[in-house]
Amino acid sequence: MAKAIMLQGTGSDVGKTVLVAGLCRAAKKRGLKVRPFKPQNMSNNAAVADIPGEKAGGGEIGRAQWLQAIACGVAPSVHMNPVLLKPQTDVGAQVIVQGKVFGEARARDYQAMKGRLMDAVLDSWGKVGEGADLVIVEGAGSPAEINLRSRDIANMGFATRADVPVVLVGDIDRGGVIASVAGTHLILPEEDRRMIAGYLINKFRGDVSLFDDGLKSIETFTGWRCFGVVPWLKAAARLPSEDSVVLERLASGEARALKVAVPMLGRIANFDDLDPLKAEPQVEVVFVPPGKPLPADAGLVVIPGSKSTIGDLLKFRENGWDRDLLAHRKRGGHVVGICGGFQMLGRMVRDPDGIEGSVTEAEGLGLLDIETVMEPEKTVRNVRARSVPFDLPLEGYEIHLGRTTGPDTLRPSAVINGIDDGAVSADGKVIGTYMHGLFGADGFRGRFLESLGIKGGGIDYRAEVERALDEVAAELETHLDCDAIFALAR
Repeated sequence: MAKAIMLQGTGSDVGKTVLVAGLCRAAKKRGLKVRPFKPQNMSNNAAVADIPGEKAGGGEIGRAQWLQAIACGVAPSVHMNPVLLKPQTDVGAQVIVQGKVFGEARARDYQAMKGRLMDAVLDSWGKVGEGADLVIVEGAGSPAEINLRSRDIANMGFATRADVPVVLVGDIDRGGVIASVAGTHLILPEEDRRMIAGYLINKFRGDVSLFDDGLKSIETFTGWRCFGVVPWLKAAARLPSEDSVVLERLASGEARALKVAVPMLGRIANFDDLDPLKAEPQVEVVFVPPGKPLPADAGLVVIPGSKSTIGDLLKFRENGWDRDLLAHRKRGGHVVGICGGFQMLGRMVRDPDGIEGSVTEAEGLGLLDIETVMEPEKTVRNVRARSVPFDLPLEGYEIHLGRTTGPDTLRPSAVINGIDDGAVSADGKVIGTYMHGLFGADGFRGRFLESLGIKGGGIDYRAEVERALDEVAAELETHLDCDAIFALAR
C-alpha cells in the first residue's frame, strides 16, 4: 500500500482542492508516483473517469479529482473519488458510488447510508494506491462537525480507519483563523486529535511576519507545528473551479471585446465549461445571479448544465431571464446551451417518470424546435467529436439524462462517434449540445470567437492549466515545508 497524507480543513472552501493539486504536482516533480483521493465529495461539477474493466462508457467523479489527476500526470479513475453527492434539491442529492448511480437520498437518509458506503471507500482506497509511492487525500467540510462524526466517511472517520496522518488547513482570508484552528483542536475527541500532525495557513495577503504572533498563539493553544503560510495563489484563478460556492464571489471583470453572460442556475452543473472562455484575453465572462437581468450588451449568452433542468427552467422564467434572452436574440445575439441548458432551449421538457421531482413537464424557452423527454438511463462517457458548423475536432464528455428530438436536430451541432448531437437554429446563432468541454477545443474556440467578431482567440488552454499547476507547486515549495509534509506519509 502506498504511503499517504491527508489535508482536512477547518471549514468548507478553505482551498484544500488547490493545495492537494499543488502538492500532487510538487510530488510528481520530485519523481514520485502520486495519486489523489477524496473519499466523499459533494458537487454538481463532475468529470468522466474510466471504470477499470469496462471498455464502454465511464463513471462520474468530482472535477477536483480530475484536476488533481492531471497534476499527478495520470488518467483519472473512479476510485479517486468513490462517493460523489450531486445535489438535486435543497434537501436531497443523487448518490454516485465508484462512478455509478447508487440511488437518491435526503440528507437524513444519507447519514444512515454512510455505514454501507465506507466499504466502497475502503475498497477504492486499496485500489487507488496500487503502484503509487504517495496518495494525497482531500477531506470534505470540517472534522470539527462532531455531530456527524459517528458516521463520518470523509474526514476523521476515514483517517482513523485508514491510519492516515492529517494536516489541518485554515483559511485566513475569511477571518477568525486562530479561533478556527484552536477551536478544532478543542472540540475534537482525543482519537481524532492524535491524527493531526500540524497545520498550515492558506490565502494570506501581505506581510507574513505580521502573523508571527498569531502562529505563536495557535501553537500555545494546540501544540501543533505550523508547516507554513501560503500566500494568495493568483495562479489558482486559472484552474477549474469545483464548487458553485465560488460563483457567489465572481464579479464582472474589466470590459473586453466580447461579453459572455451566464445565468447562475440554482442547480448549475459543470460551469467550468466556461473556463476556457474566461482564459481568453478578449473575453469577459459574467455570471449573472438571480434577481439581476442578463446584461443587454452581452454578445453571447451561455446557458450551462443543470442537475435539475425543469426546476432551473421554472426559476429561469421567475427571474425574467426568458424575456432578457428573447430581447438578446432580437438584437442579433448568439446563444449556446450545454446539456441541461440545451434542453431548456427547446419547446418542452417532459419528465414522465418524475426523475427530477414532482413537476413532470415545463414549457421551454422556444429558441430551438426540439423537445426533450427524461429517461432513467444516464449517459456517462468521454467523447471525441467534430463540430458540424466549423468542421473542427472537439473533445469532451457527456453526463446527462434525456433524449432530445425535433426538426432542429436535423442541423446537428456536432457528430459524436458517427451520431448527430445537438441542434442549431436556422440562422446559426443558437447552438445546443449535450457535450461538455465544448470550449476546451482550442481550434474550435478560436473559430467560434471569430464568428462573433473576435480575432486572435484559441489560446492553448490545457497548456495554461499545466502552467498554473506548475506555478502553484512552486509557490507551495517556497512557502511550505514540503519535505516535512511528505515525510509525514505512512
